[in-house]
Formats: sequence, structure tokens, C-alpha cells
Amino acid sequence: MNAFWPVELHEGPVGLRPIRVRDRRTWQEVSARNRHWLHRWEATVPPAQPGNNSTPRPTYRQMVSFLRSEAQAGRMLPFVVTYQGELVGQLTVGGITWGSMCSANVGYWVDEAVAGRGIIPTAVAMAADHCFLNMGLHRIEVCIRPENSPSRRVVEKLGFREEGMRPRYLHIDGGWRDHLVFALTADEVPEGLLRRWRGNKQHLEQ
Repeated sequence: MNAFWPVELHEGPVGLRPIRVRDRRTWQEVSARNRHWLHRWEATVPPAQPGNNSTPRPTYRQMVSFLRSEAQAGRMLPFVVTYQGELVGQLTVGGITWGSMCSANVGYWVDEAVAGRGIIPTAVAMAADHCFLNMGLHRIEVCIRPENSPSRRVVEKLGFREEGMRPRYLHIDGGWRDHLVFALTADEVPEGLLRRWRGNKQHLEQ
């Protein structure tokens, strides 16, 4: 454990908590039910060596074990997203870098059945505030495929800046894909991103 993990965060019906081994059945059920909704955006692993196209996927237990070890080392915050107490997605703060950079990146997915309810913007805002206000990070980055409109709406609602394109940046859905970079720094939201999101959300609902 470190000073910033494990942690649970809540805002109304939306929650973030550490992923657990005992989440396996629910996590796999939600993931399988949303395969058609998520596969275009899922990270994949390129062949380890020329001619090797059968890199095995880790088991759920192996995935959780890896995420836990990264969290304990201070390099990652592996959350599941909950809505009204039920697991509905995942949010990972990864690539945590200290020193002169003090930055991290955020990735997320959510069950299509509850998409559009403000769950992921709320979850991202909570995670960003934990990174900025509690951990002392300076910059949060989200990289999104240009054609992923739902994910782009999340960062647009939260006021992330678009910084440009990274060509062939990540291996997604079996190939190297271009990504747009969106970023936010702590000094842009001194009052906290969640507070700003609450205000924006109220404005959108009026």
C-alpha cells in the first residue's frame, strides 16, 4: 500500500473503488455483454515476435494481480466504476510519473446500458481531483481515437484541452491507431474538476 491507495471515491450514485478478485463474475459478465460496444476501443498486444500472432490474454486473476502490484508501486490507480452500488465499468489512472513531470493518463469504459447518464464524466472528475488535490500530480492526459465520439464527449464536457494528434499511438483492436490527446493541469481547476463538473452539469440540465 501507499499513501494514496487503496482509496474509494463517491459522488451521488457514482463510485470508484479498487478492482477486486471477487469482482470476477460481475466484471466478466459486464465485459462480455458489452463486447460489441467496446471491442473497437480495446487495447490489444501486438505479436511479441515476428510470426507470432498468438499472444495469450491474461486471466482475470492475472490482470488483477498485475494491477494491484502496479498500484502498490505507485504507478497506477486501478478502479472499477460503480453506479447505485453495481459494477458498471472500469477507470484506470496509469502511467503515473513523478519527478519534474508529475503526470498520469486516464482510460475508461462503461456499460452501454448506463451510458449517457454522466457516470464517466463524474468518475473522471473524481479521479482527477484525487490525482491533483491529494496526490499532487500536475497533469492528466486522456488519449482517444478520433472516431470515438462518446469518449470525446466525456473530455469535452469536463473542459479538457485538445492538444493534437499522435499518429499510430496505441495498438487498439488489432492495429496501431491514431489518437487525439486531451489534457488538463491542476492550475486550470484550482477549485477541483468535480466542482466545475457539477456546475456544468447543472447548466446542461437546465
